[in-house]
Amino acid sequence: MNILIIPEDFLKDQFILKPIFVRLIQSFGKTRAKVRVCQEPRLRGVDQALDPQQVSEILERYRGMMDIFILCVDRDNNEHRRRKLDALESNYGGQWVLLAENAWEEIETWLLAGLELPADWIWKEVRAEKDVKERYFELLAEQRGLSETLGGGRKHLGEEAAHQVGLIREKCPDDFDSLARRLEAAVQGD
Repeated sequence: MNILIIPEDFLKDQFILKPIFVRLIQSFGKTRAKVRVCQEPRLRGVDQALDPQQVSEILERYRGMMDIFILCVDRDNNEHRRRKLDALESNYGGQWVLLAENAWEEIETWLLAGLELPADWIWKEVRAEKDVKERYFELLAEQRGLSETLGGGRKHLGEEAAHQVGLIREKCPDDFDSLARRLEAAVQGD
């Protein structure tokens, strides 16, 4: 089984998404699945990631090489983002398995859900923050001395968070766990 993750920002999100999805898929008993992050084209922003033409080009490029495509974007406090993702999924649902999800509010939220956070941070507040990257993730990376490492700390912290994929599912039920359930159904149906 081959799975392609399509992030809205390859340069940063790859370090979060790949380790988390590898662990998630392993939790389904699919230890031989290959997970790749889309590198060509390298999307730079949500507008490109939600462009039906871009998505179509990616799906065509990887036709026959991938079994499942996972598109992950930030919600960015946009209450209409889910509708756009649903439209993309329905456009390609007959030809490919395309699962699209928006992290609430940013992909970094999923990473933070799998980490032990400072004692004075309240998860409900972290989860509700629309600028979670700036208010929480970057602060944590700086506190841990990882700001200057690969992905601004995302590589190290993404790998650490991946060990707690069950906790991420529990803390992010409306986005990550929803996607995880749909992905599990697609993987088990293969």
